[in-house]
Amino acid sequence: MVQHVHDLTQVQLDRPAQVTIGSFDGVHRGHQYIIGQMVTAARAAGELAVALTFYPHPSVVLGRQQPPFYINTPEEKAQLLGELGVDIVVTHPFNDQVRHIRAREFVELLCRHLRMSQLWVGHDFAMGYQREGNVPMLRQLSDEMGYGLHVIDQPLLWRGEVISSSRVRRALAVGDVEEAMGCLGRPFRLPGVVIEGARRGKTIGIPTANLAVWEERAIPANGVYACRAWLGTEGYQAVTNIGVRPTFDGTGKQTVETHLLDFDGDLYGQTIVLDFIARLRDERRFDGVAALLAQIHKDIAQAREILQRVQGQADVV
Repeated sequence: MVQHVHDLTQVQLDRPAQVTIGSFDGVHRGHQYIIGQMVTAARAAGELAVALTFYPHPSVVLGRQQPPFYINTPEEKAQLLGELGVDIVVTHPFNDQVRHIRAREFVELLCRHLRMSQLWVGHDFAMGYQREGNVPMLRQLSDEMGYGLHVIDQPLLWRGEVISSSRVRRALAVGDVEEAMGCLGRPFRLPGVVIEGARRGKTIGIPTANLAVWEERAIPANGVYACRAWLGTEGYQAVTNIGVRPTFDGTGKQTVETHLLDFDGDLYGQTIVLDFIARLRDERRFDGVAALLAQIHKDIAQAREILQRVQGQADVV
């Protein structure tokens, strides 16, 4: 079980640790690679594996990004890192004070509180005030402070392009959930609590669960998607609509609604977790309920075919 703490200065480890630092938003395949290297080395040395990250994201604090932005909540991120073998996740608060910490001072904090024996970073890593703590400076400090520095020189590529959190967000922004999946190494996951909706789906025989999702989370573009839905450990095939329901509302308010195939029951107040597998189509306005209903049945049939095929491929693997 990973230990998740929310302030570096509250940690005082009793044995040495190997440390990596980054935003780790999405915990994509590039993150997985560097963390895997660190965890393997830490286990071999009998040391702890620690991932240090920040919340809010520095780009948000510095005004370079606006919500919705995050691929994961801090808690989700810690869980994903723990599944990779990380022993301790430190989600340090990023604010104006932290923004102005000099790189040397921050490395001293790492050595003092984490007993850092090794530091693992990517080739373009930098930290501290005005990103002064780049690889050459960290190498100089490693000689002075007695920790080892490991630099992953080659970024991980997929389809010839560098895997990054920004690439995942760009894919989500255009609804390309398969691109996002390729970078993440797993489907993009979206949890939400079922809240009261307009109940229009039930009146036409296609009941949908209206999900309240974290407002700062990046979500796929408006459209209709084939998803795998989870109620606890129970999985269901699902068709999910993200958008403004133009056939009915026209209010411009974005909603996330999902229809669980072959499910009959009360979902209010429960958490549904959606894994986005494929985009089926754009959201569009229909001339009436009959035309909408006909398209929904086509969506369901297409989603079943896709999800059964994907499940079959997973069973083979």
